[in-house]
Amino acid sequence: MTSFLPRLWHSDVGYSFRTSPVAIGAALVALICIFCSVFAGFVAPHNPFDLVTLELSDARLPPAWSTGGSSKYLLGTDDQGRDILSALMYGARISLAVGFSSVVLSVIIGVALGLLAGFYGGWIDAALMRLCDVMLSFPAILVALLIAGVGRVLFPNAQDSLALVVLIVSITLTGWVQYARTVRGSTLVERNKEYVQAARVTGVAPLRIMRRHVLPNVMGPVMVLATIQVATAIITEATLSFLGVGAPPTSPSLGTLIRIGNDYLFSGEWWITVFPGLMLVIIALSVNLLGDWLRDATNPRLR
Repeated sequence: MTSFLPRLWHSDVGYSFRTSPVAIGAALVALICIFCSVFAGFVAPHNPFDLVTLELSDARLPPAWSTGGSSKYLLGTDDQGRDILSALMYGARISLAVGFSSVVLSVIIGVALGLLAGFYGGWIDAALMRLCDVMLSFPAILVALLIAGVGRVLFPNAQDSLALVVLIVSITLTGWVQYARTVRGSTLVERNKEYVQAARVTGVAPLRIMRRHVLPNVMGPVMVLATIQVATAIITEATLSFLGVGAPPTSPSLGTLIRIGNDYLFSGEWWITVFPGLMLVIIALSVNLLGDWLRDATNPRLR
């Protein structure tokens, strides 16, 4: 690890990162958001989900710089007196956890199925690609909404952790298709190259060939796609939570906070929904900018 980081820093990708102000800015914003969400218990000025510390007399206070605001709550409070700034940190932690977890599971499933389809071909390839076509024929948010809704119906009294698991599974089942198709196309090219043919002649097992030789050569596009898909997964989670089938109200994510604030938007309490929405935009934009930079940095035609 100690030798990998210096080599990465001085590589073509590292040089592209050092000379790209957009990539550096997006990375800093993403790191700040991740740090504040992961260490929300230490960074946040309040614990917005501790019922003992909540004061209903402080409900719907405007931001500190507005008339009637309090310096105790920098971005104001919601309808239950929860600090908006602290709620953003805790809510972003749930959104990021769901986004990263669903992308990791999608990569594992999609890469495995894509390798099998591209390497073996035949009826395995045909069956998996028809399954991908079926999944692509439905809007991703509709499938995720259906699965999350069915999970809520089957487990109406489920704990918060189980509700988040259902949410992660619903996003995963709609996200693995792109990885499978990408890996399958790259594997079709790699399986006919000389090094794969040489491994077959020497008697290397097919699974070992896929794991040791083909997989490292098809992971480049997967990493770029995964970076971009993190933002998509976070937005999907926020959409499901906004519709009421995502994160539970007791552990609200950014989508839940936006839904709660939407009820008070036209009554003048704009900060309850604007700041969670702005936080969601900042996270998604920074991750997308990093994904765009990584795609350009790993494209040999642009070097």
